[in-house]
Amino acid sequence: MMKVRMVTVMVVVVGFLTTSAAAKLYKVGDDQGWNPNVNYTRWSADKEFNVGEWLIFNFDKRYYNVLEVNKTSYDSCNDQVFITNITRGGRDVFELKEARPYYFLSSGGYCYHGMKLALVVQEHPPLAPAMAPAASNASPNSLTSSPQMSIVSLIVISIALMTNFSW
Repeated sequence: MMKVRMVTVMVVVVGFLTTSAAAKLYKVGDDQGWNPNVNYTRWSADKEFNVGEWLIFNFDKRYYNVLEVNKTSYDSCNDQVFITNITRGGRDVFELKEARPYYFLSSGGYCYHGMKLALVVQEHPPLAPAMAPAASNASPNSLTSSPQMSIVSLIVISIALMTNFSW
């Protein structure tokens, strides 16, 4: 009976750790996908993009593509000088690896029909004001950061439950 409880506790802890560590995947355009005449500015307006998250572009690769470009090319819909062509098969994913602005467009004139996306990626999700830590000299990668501290706390509590707590 004790083994069943220990396994249950471990399953709950592992489940929490994997869901809290999983990065978000944003389907660009939601149900409309990556297509002309979709307002991607409106689509991205209520979202906060963070380093380590992913975009998925769903589109018909016979007609459209996805190019990462700089701001100048984005503003002018210039598809001649791009950073990278992320098009592979029409269900293409792109990892947001750095905290910076990203610019995407589709070539062949489709950019002029709205197939362009600009977004700003943040280093980490912002903390709620009530949870914001006091100023300290700790580095952002130390164990005092929120997600890491939560994981450490869960592991310690799980071990304590398994070894000292009898039901």
